[in-house]
Amino acid sequence: MKAVRMYAPGDLRVEDIPIPEINDDEVLIKVMAVGVCGSDIPRANVYGAYISPITLGHEFAGQIDKVGKNVKGFSVGDRVTVPPLIPCYICEWCELGEYGLCVDYKYYGSRCEGAMAEYIAVDKNNLLLVHDGISYETAATTDPCANGLHGMKRADFKAGDSVCVYGVGPIGLYAVQYARAMGASNIVAVDTWPQKLELAKKCGAHVVFNSSNGSVASQVKEATNGGANIVLDVTGVPIAQKDCISCVSKMGKLVLLGISHKGLDLSEKEVDIIMREQLDIRGSWNSFTKPFPGSDWHGSLELMKNGVTAKDIISHRLSLEEAPKIFNDIKNKSFFFSKIMFYPWGVEAGKAEN
Repeated sequence: MKAVRMYAPGDLRVEDIPIPEINDDEVLIKVMAVGVCGSDIPRANVYGAYISPITLGHEFAGQIDKVGKNVKGFSVGDRVTVPPLIPCYICEWCELGEYGLCVDYKYYGSRCEGAMAEYIAVDKNNLLLVHDGISYETAATTDPCANGLHGMKRADFKAGDSVCVYGVGPIGLYAVQYARAMGASNIVAVDTWPQKLELAKKCGAHVVFNSSNGSVASQVKEATNGGANIVLDVTGVPIAQKDCISCVSKMGKLVLLGISHKGLDLSEKEVDIIMREQLDIRGSWNSFTKPFPGSDWHGSLELMKNGVTAKDIISHRLSLEEAPKIFNDIKNKSFFFSKIMFYPWGVEAGKAEN
């Protein structure tokens, strides 16, 4: 089979390798669509993975091709998506059902072989059936959708809340869609790319602001009548995280879920705002809770069943052979992209519904 193999940061090769053998507790999945996560980009271009060489990719959906003898409830031909975390199930956090905090986990595409390939072997505990009417490419975005939902739940979102989302990549766009579907009173989206702001409008944002020229906090506060009840930072960028503090309503919540690669230094004024306005700052990491993989994953599939889709979120539909070039382009060029999706068996197969 064909697979995208990473030998070192910046060294990606599309190679022919053996189709994986499965054990009695696994299934073999024919991968129909696999996306590029924001974490895949620094992994492929800068930091590398935990093993090398490795097949990248953890956001995917496909069709079961073979079933191990201990696997119950799944059959050849079933359409599935896969939570990429493989928890240990025995550490204190797993026993509490907080699988995203597992201290000894594996992860498809970074700690074990991933899905940028024609086939992947997957543990029976990591299978979720995909409802009829959901395309493979939409199902392949269940992970970013679940991350967006998890962030909103960490904020204790309720109908009628105003919401501001900083950074409307795929996770942010799904947070916007969730907020709209669940009755947010006002949804503001902030980004530096006008194309992403147009997508945010399509996904349900009432107001959008371009922050490429600096702070938009005063505009957000005006649009939300004094500040948003909930602000999500999905950028991980310090300048945006600092601006978010000034966008929150008194006694509101700021949720940090963008992966940071730089430290965050707060000014006296920013600390004063947090203290005097009694802001609640929370972290949001991944999306896995009990029973595994948890309500964020099942909730995401339910949203998709009811019409939420990745159709507009996907900006690039590519073959596996194009993977090395697109990662290299991301490293060396500045261009708009949202969700990049690979289709090992062709775009039309990946867009298929039941």
